[in-house]
Amino acid sequence: MANNTHAEILIVDDDALSRKILAQVLTSAGYNCQVCGDGAESLEMIHAKPPSLLLLDFDMPGANGAEVLKQLRSDQHQAIAQVPTIMLTAHGSEESEVNCLQAGADDFVTKPVNAAVLRARIETQLRLRSMRRQLERQNDELERWRRDLERDLAAARLTQQSLIPQKPLVLPGWDVAASYRPVIQVGGDIYGWLCMKDGRILFWIADGSGHGAAAALLTTLAKLLFHHGSAEHNAPASVMEAVNDDFRSIFGGRSFMTAMCVAINHKTGSAHAVGAGHPPLLIVRQNGATESIASVAPPLGLVERSEFVETALDFEPGDAFLLYTDGLFGSSENGRHRVTPQQLEKMLNHSAPTAEVLLKGILEQVTPNNPKEALSDDMTALAVRRMAPQ
Repeated sequence: MANNTHAEILIVDDDALSRKILAQVLTSAGYNCQVCGDGAESLEMIHAKPPSLLLLDFDMPGANGAEVLKQLRSDQHQAIAQVPTIMLTAHGSEESEVNCLQAGADDFVTKPVNAAVLRARIETQLRLRSMRRQLERQNDELERWRRDLERDLAAARLTQQSLIPQKPLVLPGWDVAASYRPVIQVGGDIYGWLCMKDGRILFWIADGSGHGAAAALLTTLAKLLFHHGSAEHNAPASVMEAVNDDFRSIFGGRSFMTAMCVAINHKTGSAHAVGAGHPPLLIVRQNGATESIASVAPPLGLVERSEFVETALDFEPGDAFLLYTDGLFGSSENGRHRVTPQQLEKMLNHSAPTAEVLLKGILEQVTPNNPKEALSDDMTALAVRRMAPQ
């Protein structure tokens, strides 16, 4: 009761003696009491200053308790509409109890009033009122947190969008297409292309551990590290080693990312690929044959010293390759069967005239048929095709 002492209770009863007795009982229990003799006056008092609790007689001349409570519950101000109300009734029948509750009362007490019962029910309603207000404050805090989070995610999204290539690379004799679909505003996938010191083009893709803003920060770091590595080294394996060393020195093995890169001599079609814990590089030849190049090294950041093995490749006109993240495999959690790398390899269309058509054909097969169905993971893919001579 200590938490609710000094709570303000408005007693509304047309009988003066009842008002006096109730006020004495409740004042002695530590409550601040005001009294009122009719419904119309009580409405004026409540609108002037809503009490902590309303003790309202059901049977009164003029506006009875039910009519007063109906007006209160329909008030546009929550502080008035939600005033806890205990109805006083001289009728002990079930019908009377139902009438009180249907009128909008939170509880009722039958006359003659038992002081102990009344105090217990008042305490119950005041505790409920306190808990409701606490819940409202928590909801307000959650709403502020949600708005702040949305602002942060929006800022992170703009930052990440600036890192994602906004248009495909224009490379003589080659055709490039890409798709980037994060689960939320920001994602843990990143891709790009760089011009190496020896003139080769390095296509790379990475997938940071986790989702959301934390994973998005990893993508920012990944781009910086790949740019730094390509500026210092000529071989894709050396670039991966440099990224791994820098990544591990920053996080000490607490975070990691998978990655795959392909360095291409765009004039001759010769290339070298290297992967680190990433889904296999998929290749489709102009004659319909397909190849899969697995990652040999573990994800970047996990092991202090990794051996990055390059696979030599040669692309003829009409050949293409696909870099992608594991979001392309989907998930069985949302009712879809998870696609395997082998199944993905069979989806490659060797007769696709452009990289865009090749990529679109794969995405149509692996993405949900229902546009309202949420992705289970970030989904990113990069298709690169050597064009046939005109």
